[in-house]
Amino acid sequence: MKNSKTRQIYLLLVAILGVSALIGCSIPGGGGGGGGADTTKPTVASTSPADSATGVAIMSVITATFSEAMDPLTIVGANFTVAHGVTAVPGAVTYDVAAMKATFTPTNNLSGGSTVYTVTVKDAVKDLAGNGLAADKVWSFTTTSVGLGPSPVVLGTAGNFVILAKAMIANVPTSVITGNVGISPAAETFMTGFSQTDAGDVATSPQVTGFLYAADMAPPTPANMTTAIADMETAYTDAAGRTTPDHLNLSAGALGGLTLSPGLYKWTTAVSMATDVTISGGPADIWIFQVAGAITEAASVQVILLGGAQAKNIFWQATGAVGLGAGAHMEGIVLGQTSITMGAGASLTGRAYAQTAVTMSSNTVTQPAP
Repeated sequence: MKNSKTRQIYLLLVAILGVSALIGCSIPGGGGGGGGADTTKPTVASTSPADSATGVAIMSVITATFSEAMDPLTIVGANFTVAHGVTAVPGAVTYDVAAMKATFTPTNNLSGGSTVYTVTVKDAVKDLAGNGLAADKVWSFTTTSVGLGPSPVVLGTAGNFVILAKAMIANVPTSVITGNVGISPAAETFMTGFSQTDAGDVATSPQVTGFLYAADMAPPTPANMTTAIADMETAYTDAAGRTTPDHLNLSAGALGGLTLSPGLYKWTTAVSMATDVTISGGPADIWIFQVAGAITEAASVQVILLGGAQAKNIFWQATGAVGLGAGAHMEGIVLGQTSITMGAGASLTGRAYAQTAVTMSSNTVTQPAP
């Protein structure tokens, strides 16, 4: 009897201890506490250019978008490198917290002539829990051969935005904007008509596929915006300062009906487009249009691309105001020293950079393909 009771007590203790052990093993950290530490390693979800991409523009920036929020202190030049063979490419690395995207901006344009570049994001980059990548993320891409026309205008960090202005961005809804929108040194209150929702260092809008940034948002946005605006102004100065134009005062500035081949164009007067204008050339060709006055595109007029010409390789530099009429369509990077105004329903494939204001009215603005 005594042995039977002792055996029952022994089996009961084993059962209790077994359940306790099971509970301890089933809950991270043991003991039935709360959720355990994050041990999931982050990944690089996407890259630009994509792995094995060819024909990449020489003015491209290189980006890596992560699967989760990363520790900005680990997104540094030593951990995000670009090289041609054993030769490192100089450049600056930035991290967009909201987009979870790291960007490498080369100091100079990449080399053309089908040059192969290798990009490495090292496993030393970490998420907010301190987990690094499982292994270095390595990919490569090949640049395009240098096309006809001048060398392209370098946008620097301004290239992270589809719309940039210094004083005001006024929008009459509803517009459809693909890309980031930024304003500086003006505050966010000078960015109107977007019904934005603030999230500290960025804002979002149902009209914008991207983020909105302003000089008075939380760090690091103010510093990043100062740099982007400075890069925008440098790009304008670069475009305006090119010498030895291929065409001077072509058609006295009346571009309607013309077909424009790659090259550097200069006008000492205003430029107008009363009818459709065609820009014809290959995917690596470059156009720079220097305009000492205003650029005016009439209502419903279209800028048409032929032969593989790309909006990212077309630069409109205007000393005066730039105006797109209602329903008009423009292609290219608009570098305005004053204002850019888009009439009702006008569209732009490219970028709108104004050193004063951008005024919009139910427009479609789409950043060019990289």
